Amino acid sequence: MRRDKDRLLDILEAIENIQKRLTAGRDAFFKDDLLQVWAVHHIQIIGEATANVSANLRNKHPQIPWADVVSMRNVLVHEYFGIDVDEIWDTVTNDLPKLKQQVEDILRLVD
Repeated sequence: MRRDKDRLLDILEAIENIQKRLTAGRDAFFKDDLLQVWAVHHIQIIGEATANVSANLRNKHPQIPWADVVSMRNVLVHEYFGIDVDEIWDTVTNDLPKLKQQVEDILRLVD
């Protein structure tokens, strides 16, 4: 369970790293290549950490779309030149806040 906790903390840290850089809003995000790369990099970290969460923990918490998170990471890593910035923005503004709350809820249970 310690390994799972570490991976969940990695996910949480990556989400927080993305969120602290998105304060300027959508237009700034779409104009700033470095900010986009920052977000993509941290989404990859989230996917990698998710891939290393145990099957036991994933099965106990099916409310998180574990496979989708890992799949997003795989797309970003292997199809880098086909990244859709709109999809990245949607992920960081809609999906990550939900994932953050879900991970925080799980961390309260594993502490």
